[in-house]
Amino acid sequence: MNMVRLLSILPGAVGTVCALLVIGSLLGVGLDSSRTDVPIVPCTDDSVGCLVGMTSEDLEVPTSFVLLDIELTIKWDEPDRSWIGVIESPPPENCNPDSNGLTSCTSEDFDYVAGGPDSDEGEFEFTLEPGEYRFVTAGKDGSTLDEQIVTIKTKIHFSSFVEIVLAGVAIMLLAGAGEMAFPIKSLWKKFRES
Repeated sequence: MNMVRLLSILPGAVGTVCALLVIGSLLGVGLDSSRTDVPIVPCTDDSVGCLVGMTSEDLEVPTSFVLLDIELTIKWDEPDRSWIGVIESPPPENCNPDSNGLTSCTSEDFDYVAGGPDSDEGEFEFTLEPGEYRFVTAGKDGSTLDEQIVTIKTKIHFSSFVEIVLAGVAIMLLAGAGEMAFPIKSLWKKFRES
């Protein structure tokens, strides 16, 4: 009997670790904010549409990230004079950026995954899902802005599926460890005999 109680420590410990992982995931892990200067394409009154700047390389999110929920909160300082957005890669035909990151396209030429010219509050959330993405930005009509500070905050959770599986495993292991250490039949038998 004492040996079985000692053996119950292992599933109890693993179940506790699984439960702690679920609790940590529900709270989320926040990484330090990063701030960067982002060049903006000025858009003067006499221009025909506002040309869009684009990152030259893809942000590649691997398939394994389906197990995680990674939320990026992107905020910029001048929402009245500029916008930032995320598009899927590859960009539309004839909208590839040159060596300076400038495209020959305007905001109407893109389909936005997050953000874009309608994000008036200067902030949006982007949940990373497997795929390839690019960031785009431009000034608004009449803006002479050529640079601004962008802040990116990152928060990481397990996906809902992983949280449910871990919670189920934790419950089964903790229940099994409890049954090994204190068998219900034996306790019930002792209770009836007393």
